[in-house]
Amino acid sequence: MTEHRPWRGVLVATALPLNDDLSVNHDRYAEHCAWLVENGCDGVVPNGSLGEYQVLTPKERARVVETAVAAIGGQRVMPGVAAYGSAESRRWAEQAGEAGCRAVMLLPPNAYRADERSVVAHYAAVAEAGLPVVAYNNPIDTKVDLVPELLARLHGEGHIQAVKEFSGDVRRAYRIAELAPELDLLIGADDVLLELAVAGAKGWVAGYPNALPQASVELYHAAVDGDLDTARALYRQLHPLLRWDSRVEFVQAIKLSMDIVGRHGGPCRPPRVPLLPEQEAAVRAATEKAVAAGLA
Repeated sequence: MTEHRPWRGVLVATALPLNDDLSVNHDRYAEHCAWLVENGCDGVVPNGSLGEYQVLTPKERARVVETAVAAIGGQRVMPGVAAYGSAESRRWAEQAGEAGCRAVMLLPPNAYRADERSVVAHYAAVAEAGLPVVAYNNPIDTKVDLVPELLARLHGEGHIQAVKEFSGDVRRAYRIAELAPELDLLIGADDVLLELAVAGAKGWVAGYPNALPQASVELYHAAVDGDLDTARALYRQLHPLLRWDSRVEFVQAIKLSMDIVGRHGGPCRPPRVPLLPEQEAAVRAATEKAVAAGLA
């Protein structure tokens, strides 16, 4: 864990354990956060998309952050603070700071296709809460694309310190480095990990370590350290699972893999529905193959 840049390393976008009645199981969540750190991960990102933040009540969302902090310490917790309104996102950033967190992750405005002026104003408002902000570029889901030029502006104006890059366009890594060399690039999609690690990424906001933390951490460190023989072999073995992180059903897929390896993935809240039989079969087969290969 890098003290002044807590977003560096492997930070797991945590899945949220739910009971059969779809209530949050906070005890299981605390145990999960601790288990991830024990297995080599550097920290967690609660209240991201994988944590189903959109369908949590405000009370649940606040308690999820507090639970993670109590389990592993605030320096290891970087909550997502996305919301429809900038004032609400700022309140979530303030709550994160009060809970002891050292940074937050923020999507651009996602209630509509925001223009550049709105995006800059949004990040400026949340940065005023006083915690470092990691931008999250997910143009697939938000319809707002934080292109390298806009990221450079946000960084230059002091609103962001890093970016979780989920566009899938690995070419952007080099343009970002040219325009904003001090802006930390974080791998934002599991299935482009190797490509972005080679391009100079400083961290990984990760999905599949929820189920396979040790193998995932080994893959990340081999990739960023330039041990490409090790990295390529692991990447090839894990990619049938990693690619689910970029699919619509990523929450269901990762939770299913967690169940298969003996963790508690459990159900999802509506409107998410269970995987189709063929999807479940594909995830199950890939997970069982990874387990058989000693990767769990």
